[in-house]
Amino acid sequence: MSEHENIKIVAFVGLAGSGKSSAVEYLTEKGYPKVYFGGIIYKAMKEANIEITWESQEVFREEIREREGKDFVVKRIIKEIHDLTGAGQHRIILDGLYTWSEYKALKHEFPGDLTVIAIVTPKHLRKQRMEKRPERPMTPKEVDQRDWSEIENLEKGGPIAIADYFIHNEADLDQLHKQVDDALNHVEFYNR
Repeated sequence: MSEHENIKIVAFVGLAGSGKSSAVEYLTEKGYPKVYFGGIIYKAMKEANIEITWESQEVFREEIREREGKDFVVKRIIKEIHDLTGAGQHRIILDGLYTWSEYKALKHEFPGDLTVIAIVTPKHLRKQRMEKRPERPMTPKEVDQRDWSEIENLEKGGPIAIADYFIHNEADLDQLHKQVDDALNHVEFYNR
């Protein structure tokens, strides 16, 4: 078996407030490295001296993809993944896979290595979570606007719809962690 065959890349997808960040944090606390799609956008925004807000991030993300191509973020993500695997990391978490184009590029670049886990949560719970969030909280109306924008402008629905596993995050963090563990055990993520 080549080293490449032993690489496991797990991407969490879902709408705002579904629990993606909680799942990713659970795994990074276990020591698994993450590659953060939003970090690419934040870095580019800082370089352009643009204040980071929900609105400015949304506008910037769409503008930069329009200007530099839909694969702007994923090209940099692929490089980060290769850097990690080149440094001996064989288990990698992706935080923030959004678009259908990104999904296709990753499936092409890492055939057989990528598992997509969609975290789905009823809208009323997502709205409650987003209102209470300490960092960049959102009103229910802003959650609706963000959902529509991400589905229409960023093709976010595709990776969620075609995910390999679905986690229904309607309870507490312990239940979410158990479901994450179940999915990762199924794909032998924890096994080396």
